[in-house]
Amino acid sequence: MKLLRELVVRLSEVPDTPERTALAFAVGVFLGFSPLLGLHTVLGVLCILLFRTNKVATMLGVWLNVPWIVVPYYGLATWVGVKVLGMPEGVSFPAIGLMDLFGIEFWVWLVGQWRLLIPAFVGSLILCTLLACLAYPVALILVRNYRKRFEV
Repeated sequence: MKLLRELVVRLSEVPDTPERTALAFAVGVFLGFSPLLGLHTVLGVLCILLFRTNKVATMLGVWLNVPWIVVPYYGLATWVGVKVLGMPEGVSFPAIGLMDLFGIEFWVWLVGQWRLLIPAFVGSLILCTLLACLAYPVALILVRNYRKRFEV
């Protein structure tokens, strides 16, 4: 809860209109959860330079995809992609438990499942679009309410 409060405070202190702040944040969320894993910060900086989005709001959105969210998020994205596109031919999931994630055999198997990249990409594109569409109105409401309450 403290992290959310700090995020709202930082967004509210951005010297821009609530609409532009919320849009920059939503663009950052889109980029941060996009399928281009590893390029999120670079894409955020390019967006700031090319489209003059607010630096703070854009990067706050980009950096929402923190390390402890990455694995569950891209796992969900892959599942969504498989539901939309179907399971790629030749891919089957073994029965795995939590402790299997710490064994080398699981990671060797996972690297060999390159055919899951397309469903992962599609699923991530769907989810990052939905998250960005949700981020705009939520950020707009939160920024407006915070500024009205504290007259920022």
